[in-house]
Amino acid sequence: MKESSTSHEATVSDVARLARVSKATAARALGDYGAVSDAVRDRVQKAADDLGYRPNALARTMSTGRSHTLGIIIGDIENPYFAAATRGAADVAAEAGYDLILSNSDEEPEIEAKAVAVQLAKRVDGLLIAPASSLTADNLQPVLDARRPLVLFDRTVPGLEVDAVVTDNRSGARQLTELLLRAGHRRIAFISTLTHPRAFRAGELLSSSAVAERVEGFTQTLTAAGVPRPEDCVHLNARHDGVDTVASRILGGDHPVTAIVASDSLVALAAFQTARRMGVSIPDQLSLVAFDDADWMSVTTPDITVMEQPISEIGAHATRTLLRRIAGDGRNPETTVLPQQLVERGSVAAPRR
Repeated sequence: MKESSTSHEATVSDVARLARVSKATAARALGDYGAVSDAVRDRVQKAADDLGYRPNALARTMSTGRSHTLGIIIGDIENPYFAAATRGAADVAAEAGYDLILSNSDEEPEIEAKAVAVQLAKRVDGLLIAPASSLTADNLQPVLDARRPLVLFDRTVPGLEVDAVVTDNRSGARQLTELLLRAGHRRIAFISTLTHPRAFRAGELLSSSAVAERVEGFTQTLTAAGVPRPEDCVHLNARHDGVDTVASRILGGDHPVTAIVASDSLVALAAFQTARRMGVSIPDQLSLVAFDDADWMSVTTPDITVMEQPISEIGAHATRTLLRRIAGDGRNPETTVLPQQLVERGSVAAPRR
């Protein structure tokens, strides 16, 4: 039975007294550091359980230099991609005895900067970040200044010498576009929610390396097929303008598109719903393909052709890399590129209009 006290919470000294060991020994046993025999550790743990002792995380951090917490900053908590990546990270962290603290940047650099400051204030041992911008490292520099290991995932920041885990987005976009071209499509649109100050122009830098690589794979494939001005087929800012608004515009008019490449599953869902609302049949009048394989994509009629990414493994691999850095791995930073896999379903057919 646990002992109770109305005057104060149990301390390390209380545990040491009940276990008949020194305070230093009790601290080593409770913090799982230093040399302590199994018998003593079991006795200390039993005393802690009997007293209802709760470890002081801040005190442990001050004494060991480690908080046994990792921070993760993601772009959009509502996006299934980030949910799966976070789950992969959390599983690896938990297995290693670490807690994971989640922050959401909402893809806004200002919010990301505040999230980084909060995570560092919590004294996390390292950070996993899907950067809100691939164009500047300003928000990430405080992590390096604090001498905390940093691993990027999903996107990279060129020139920043840290580890990163991404997928082969150029190849994925090329495969999806080639699939549509082989089916006979020429009026193909690429839709992304990425914020951009104007209509996309060939050669422009984009603020997400992942989207930039997909746009590059898409436009290069159209160019190779002889499609004129492929940059006009790229539609950004769909988050600001509304995916439904963008989809309605390109599906209407005298020369509607006959195929859409959605940059993620949320864009694909909005495009799917817009087509249904407008009476545009998939795949008879519109072929729809997308990145990421959300649950809904395999149960709709028709089911959706996707470029599947190993999303959970992205988070898991990034976390394993971060833990190695925390443990002192001093090798040069590496960018790991994981493959994507085309999953063909019923949403692609030859154009009929």
